[in-house]
Amino acid sequence: MSEFDAVFRALADPSRRQLLDSLNERNGQTLNELCAGLDMTRQAVTKHLAVLEEASLVTTERSGRTKLHYLNAAPINYISERWIAPYHRERAHALADLKRALEDKPVNNPEFVYVTYIETTPEQLWKALTEPAFTKRYWGAELKSDWQAGSRILWREGDEEFEDLDQTVLESDPPRRLVYTWHNYQARHAEHFGWSAEHLAELRKEPRSKVSFDIEPAGRTVKLTVRHDGFDTETEMLKALRGGWPAILSSLKTLLETGKTLPEADPHTGAQQEVGS
Repeated sequence: MSEFDAVFRALADPSRRQLLDSLNERNGQTLNELCAGLDMTRQAVTKHLAVLEEASLVTTERSGRTKLHYLNAAPINYISERWIAPYHRERAHALADLKRALEDKPVNNPEFVYVTYIETTPEQLWKALTEPAFTKRYWGAELKSDWQAGSRILWREGDEEFEDLDQTVLESDPPRRLVYTWHNYQARHAEHFGWSAEHLAELRKEPRSKVSFDIEPAGRTVKLTVRHDGFDTETEMLKALRGGWPAILSSLKTLLETGKTLPEADPHTGAQQEVGS
């Protein structure tokens, strides 16, 4: 069974779609929490979750003795790229609506979790996350650092000079784990969204977030888990990142597997750029 077959099989059952809806409303639920919110037996929920995990639509994480379940929209992205973008058929609209719902609908817990499987090696994926020549190709910006804990990260777009956006490496364990702080709102954001100087100053008071990349071998592929957290509420930054990270990570996967990249995204938020922006 191909990865597409597994996803279509998982989405074909209304009970499994109901579980995805539940996680879309509130991500990071335990098995007990999922059972309490749905008219299904514990055994049925467990079986459905196993199918969703097999299709990579749900991923899990241990927190002490507790097992948390997270929605993963990556397979929906792949189906969209493979089956919707080339054909644009009306009968694909339902799947496109599901993709938008999974990616764009605000959720209650203020964090972003994304899991993808890439046909590459941990070492090559680490290079793609840390070498400027790589990041420029799929991210649209060069990220430069020695990637040691405590070191700064510099950004450069186009022919501009490298600039310090006040980002710091928090953890570095190549090629397994990388964590760094995220930058604050930039003047370019205010210009793009039409924010006043007062509104920009208010947004900059929000707590700084951080992003982590966990790399694990998974047979002939590598499992990449991206978590962006540190938000108190559903901030403007989180909204942009929740819509933008899938574009960046899809382009990263495409680059490593085919040598090609997807359409350019905003390097600071990951959001797809409009023509002329």
